[in-house]
Amino acid sequence: MKRFIALFLTAILTLFAFVGCTESASTSDASNASSNADTKTVIRIAGMKGPTSIGLVGLLDKDEKGESKNDYEFTLAGAADEITPKLIKGELDIAAVPANLASVLYNNTEGKVQLLAVNNLGVLYIVTKGEAVSSVEDLRGKTIYATGKGTTPEYTLRYILSENGIDPDADVTIDYKSEATEVVAAISQSESAVAMLPQPYVTVAKSKVEGLEIALDLNDEWKKLDPDGAIVTGVIVVRKEFADANPEAVKAFLEEYKTSIEGVNADPVKGAELVVKFGIFDNQAVIEKAIPACNLYYLAGDDMKTPINNYLGVLYEQNNKSVGGKLPDEGFFYIAG
Repeated sequence: MKRFIALFLTAILTLFAFVGCTESASTSDASNASSNADTKTVIRIAGMKGPTSIGLVGLLDKDEKGESKNDYEFTLAGAADEITPKLIKGELDIAAVPANLASVLYNNTEGKVQLLAVNNLGVLYIVTKGEAVSSVEDLRGKTIYATGKGTTPEYTLRYILSENGIDPDADVTIDYKSEATEVVAAISQSESAVAMLPQPYVTVAKSKVEGLEIALDLNDEWKKLDPDGAIVTGVIVVRKEFADANPEAVKAFLEEYKTSIEGVNADPVKGAELVVKFGIFDNQAVIEKAIPACNLYYLAGDDMKTPINNYLGVLYEQNNKSVGGKLPDEGFFYIAG
């Protein structure tokens, strides 16, 4: 009997020990999971309303669901000048900005802001109402309504006109408006008109102006002049200090960002829903139609060098201040390991 009791007690103690180990393992697993979640790198990202931020929405959606590799804190700005000082002061880590601004930032900070990836190619289009335009030559003698005087849209248009033998100051009249909405208003009030507009405002204009057609994709016209280049509308920049301190987090960001852009291009319906959700554009139906023409594109590493260098070279020739007074050197490019 004593032997039986001893065996029984031994069994009970063994069972308790097993349960204790299991609970300990479960607690340890939960602790590790919590620790892994807690060790996500916080990346403060900023973007502007418009095409340059559209590619971020899939990544932001994953972050909101807790499925992203990093912890992303997103700030939406109305203009680039809201982003620039925060990036310089170290209050942001990564930002989606116009391509020429990336060069300005690199030059003005002595290399403290680097180029991480290209996210948008050309979004500029020539649209017409009651005018037959099928080539750049057909623009000769026309009045072209446009926005962006003193910025990259003007330099892009002047380059394409000049390289096709059209003097922008003598052979056409470029009527600059302060906003795309003013261009749309001017077109709607005219029986015949030609305008340069970016997406998604092309889609907005087509919904409001009967008979408006896309005549020329300026990115295509650029490629005719420079087959290895492109109009690089938007890019992603990173603070060098942050990138050097967090190379794995930056690499993970690039992977998730590439997937995000691919997802928006593959499913514009879902993409448009997320664009509205994150406040980047307020009309889901319009942005859904516009996404395929927004030229969302992912280029990183060595692949981005030629199009960026060619594009900035053209801007430099038009106005060297547009790229920060000089073309950036090789240190401009952050190449993830």
